[in-house]
Amino acid sequence: MKRTIFSMLLALMVGVAAYGQGAANEQVLATEFVMQLKVSLGAAYSVGETPKGRRTVIPITGGTFEGPLLKGTIINGGADWQLAKGNRTELEAIYSIKTDDGVYIHIRNRGIIYSGQDANGQQSFYFKAAPTFEAPEDSKYAWLNNALFICSPEWGGEGGGITLNVWKIK
Repeated sequence: MKRTIFSMLLALMVGVAAYGQGAANEQVLATEFVMQLKVSLGAAYSVGETPKGRRTVIPITGGTFEGPLLKGTIINGGADWQLAKGNRTELEAIYSIKTDDGVYIHIRNRGIIYSGQDANGQQSFYFKAAPTFEAPEDSKYAWLNNALFICSPEWGGEGGGITLNVWKIK
């Protein structure tokens, strides 16, 4: 009896483990392009070395954005607060945008910049972020409140700015 119960438990554990490995290997996340932001930046300044690392602030002075479901301008007054320690920089950009039909949307974009070696010991550069949106619940942009997003920033935007391509994770 004990041997039968043990055999059944062992078979169940092997089956669950095999299912979990197969599901993890087969699952692919789909994304949908949301918008491209062309962000204008002001002159960066440094607070200097702090107990948490080197603090740099980059003012966000404006820009434009466009995607299949929204278009508009980036509001002057936000900033990108960066904290660098070694070859890793954590960023947190907080700013607002205004759609062409007059709706304001707040954005908080957190990310990582890393320059070093990958798992195989090769030189690598990583720069990704995950924006969150706060849109009015009674607007046609409320869908931004209820999804996860990723973005791939690119240096060298217009006038020394930055370009952010944003995708929704389906």
